[in-house]
Amino acid sequence: MTKTRVRTPGLPPVVRGHHDMGGQAAGKVEPTEHDYEDWERRVDALMMLCSGVKGKRKLLTVDELRKNIESLTPEAYDQLAYYEKWITALTNTLIQRGVITTAELAGKMSEIQKRA
Repeated sequence: MTKTRVRTPGLPPVVRGHHDMGGQAAGKVEPTEHDYEDWERRVDALMMLCSGVKGKRKLLTVDELRKNIESLTPEAYDQLAYYEKWITALTNTLIQRGVITTAELAGKMSEIQKRA
């Protein structure tokens, strides 16, 4: 992860991750409305279920999700869309917690690819 040291007179330097854009010069943000694709709705539903908002079991926390999004490489962070970051972080969190294994994930992905 690319980190930048930010210096404020009289304070120790702060290490800023690639994702941390706060306080930096940026262009105007133009809000746009759009319909969500089905896969994006599914990712959102998975988050609701896995975070315990809509389910009985809490399989992850928002802090874990954020940590795994912030842990993406700068290239991945810049290239992935919003819900792609979510599903990547969600997957990594479930693997880290032992809810799923990489072998189980690979098996399911192979099964899905055969359907296509």
